[in-house]
Amino acid sequence: MEASVFSPLSDVERIKTASRLLRGTLAESLDDAWTGALRVDDTQLIKFHGSYQQDDRELRNERELAKLEPAYSFMIRTRTPGGVVTPAQWLALDAIAQRYANGSLRLTTRQAFQIHGVIKRELKPTLQAINAALIDTIAACGDVNRNLLIASNYDASPIHAEVHAQAVALGEHLLPRTRAYYQLWLDEEQIAGTPEEEPIYGPTYLPRKFKIGFAVPPSNDVDLFAQDLGFAAIIENGVLTGYNVSAGGGLGTTHGDARTYARLGDTLGFITCADLIKVGEAVLTTQRDHGNRSDRKLSRLKYTIDRLAVDVFKAEVERRAGVVFAPARIVVWRQQGDRFGWQESAAETPGRASLTLRIQAGRIADREAATNLTGLREIARIHAGDFRITPNQNLAIAGITPDTRAAIADLVRAHGLDLHEHLPPVRLNSLACVAFPTCPLAMAEAERYLPAFGAKVEELLENHGLARADIGVRISGCPNGCSRPFLAEIGLVGKALGRYNLHLGGDRLGLRLNRLYRENIDESEILSTLGGLFARYANERENSEGFGDYTLRRVLEVGAGEQP
Repeated sequence: MEASVFSPLSDVERIKTASRLLRGTLAESLDDAWTGALRVDDTQLIKFHGSYQQDDRELRNERELAKLEPAYSFMIRTRTPGGVVTPAQWLALDAIAQRYANGSLRLTTRQAFQIHGVIKRELKPTLQAINAALIDTIAACGDVNRNLLIASNYDASPIHAEVHAQAVALGEHLLPRTRAYYQLWLDEEQIAGTPEEEPIYGPTYLPRKFKIGFAVPPSNDVDLFAQDLGFAAIIENGVLTGYNVSAGGGLGTTHGDARTYARLGDTLGFITCADLIKVGEAVLTTQRDHGNRSDRKLSRLKYTIDRLAVDVFKAEVERRAGVVFAPARIVVWRQQGDRFGWQESAAETPGRASLTLRIQAGRIADREAATNLTGLREIARIHAGDFRITPNQNLAIAGITPDTRAAIADLVRAHGLDLHEHLPPVRLNSLACVAFPTCPLAMAEAERYLPAFGAKVEELLENHGLARADIGVRISGCPNGCSRPFLAEIGLVGKALGRYNLHLGGDRLGLRLNRLYRENIDESEILSTLGGLFARYANERENSEGFGDYTLRRVLEVGAGEQP
């Protein structure tokens, strides 16, 4: 099978080709004290090092009138597979956010930390401090395999620890091999004449970002079928025997471009644990060689598979891996979200417990009403287990010992970290991306809008006797879909300031895409539409029918939202 040829190559492909394995002119950009920005090409390359150049969009006009350049700063994202950090690492990241960033930590839907507001001259000290905490940021962004999503029900059984270890091993295998990261940020000496290559990625890496997720059924907390590559653990007679493999998921779209679409992954078949790394590499290299390098809007694996056809893609993966997929095992999915509150650990760790906290939109900061950052800092100082970010922007304090349980519970209440005890299900299960003011792609608010919008949806549900209805709401500031809105029962996708596309009909298991229901509407129209639908749902639902299932059955499939 010959590699596909795309012409002309995109500008990003030119940048990668000339980058000398991700070095570019980053060193020169960092040394330029006359601007807070990097050179244009370097803004693409720094993504591979785990950072994005941003600016405060709300200050653009003011600064332009004052003849000042934009208020540039940098977001830095960690590579933390499964979102696991020790208390010492938590304290280090907290200190870094206070010293170099905007004083907050953000938990992402890919189980990573983001810190925002780092200025250029402090980029290198910040990355050095992160690495000193035994955390790195390489491949957290860019056209490579990103941070791995791994099932977060960490204390359910020993199987979860086994899956986590195998996932981490795959992630390490798929790391870039260039020493550029270590030389630029950690002052590793570059030895002249030493040959260097990327045995897996090649000199131009992947056509686009690549995302992998591991789930342990019956919980689909990682939204497995939204991933480029998904592994569903198969447990037989209490033993992890292998994985069902899915490929081709992806949710990003472009408004007004019908060529782009959200897609769920196709199940290719079953593999044993021994074949995990071979198959993972084969899927990645097939995308490397056959992905679209001309149009980045069409460069994700989902488009490659649809262009080649699933059977052709599967055969090529089998050829490269030297593995033949067995028929997929039967998997039953029963839950998708997080288990909030206290959970007793597995029998293997008697006496220990975990506590999952609701972190709204993943933002941890000290505010007048709740000093969340301070509270978690105090918890980290006495905690003997670890911290785990969930794929739903929440935080689990795992491995809590009996002698610290009461003290941790007191700190949770004292610092307003007990939202899980007070919020209704619709508020507990909502997600939002960062959006304004820093994301350059944002068209509408998301993170900052979520609390107010969630409260209004909560009020609507109460008015119709649905206060305890478990409905998933996700808001994205643009159609790139970082908060996975195209899987939500209610998804808002930013179209312009104050205006969104309303999507309905996803399920509560992450197994079905929703559909566009209303386009480019403001808050009053959104709430009016939802109010009418909630009234119908209260009167017409069947037994324990979810809102997404109801809207699919009674609204979306009868056309235009009219009564059947």
